[in-house]
Amino acid sequence: MGTLRYVKKLEQVKRAAEQNPEFLESEVTSIRCVYETDPGLAQLLLPKPLEIGDRPLIHVTFSKVAMHISPEYVFEIGSAIFGVRAQYDGKQGTYLITMPMTTEQAVVPGRETFGEPKKIADISLTEEEGRLSAQVNRMGVTYLEARGHRGEALEPKEFVEHAFCFKASPSCEKSGTFDAEPLLVRLDWHQRQSKRCAIEAGELILRESAADPVADLPVREILSMEYEVGTTESNGQVLRSIPGDWLLPFLHQRYDDMSGEGIEL
Repeated sequence: MGTLRYVKKLEQVKRAAEQNPEFLESEVTSIRCVYETDPGLAQLLLPKPLEIGDRPLIHVTFSKVAMHISPEYVFEIGSAIFGVRAQYDGKQGTYLITMPMTTEQAVVPGRETFGEPKKIADISLTEEEGRLSAQVNRMGVTYLEARGHRGEALEPKEFVEHAFCFKASPSCEKSGTFDAEPLLVRLDWHQRQSKRCAIEAGELILRESAADPVADLPVREILSMEYEVGTTESNGQVLRSIPGDWLLPFLHQRYDDMSGEGIEL
């Protein structure tokens, strides 16, 4: 008799969970950018109970990630983050608006385990003779792009940064409701940046996209742009449940809403 791979023994499930790449340390090369946008727009992005951070800041990161699943197998992906600075219960973090990824294997576990707003995209990060560039392309539109020149070296840095997202199960029986109350999740990312440098003459370009309307959050001032190499390790925890009505006005942003409708400002 052959092997039926659609079923596992419980000990196999436990062993696989211990090797879940969502929780493993990964090697990461990134361009990290923080810019200031309009305060009123930043406030409108946040579902309750999240509150605006100390400034109306948008965090954007483009990364190449190598996950060491085993000594013999390294799983490589491209990823990006676009989110707004927020806080909950006195802790600062980034509320994740969108997290494009290059592979289905990176998208599905993050969405189902943590509620991360991941989508499939083409992502590149390159360096040529000190010239750095990164792009995110979905549905034929390069809607997010960064570029600049490698600048002065910065000190290595180790820190834990936090992100917020909502784990939710839309109802299969009644549209506009949930199977259960959504959960506010906090992600904890332990960053160890062994190499860092400033990016000079940095540009961040937000292009119009019906599916990914990042251009609605204009760049008023770029506060920092850095190139970094190091490792990251992540985990998460549920902070609380929330009423479904708090999340419903924002839920469509994790799908491709092509209606073009939004709040008139």
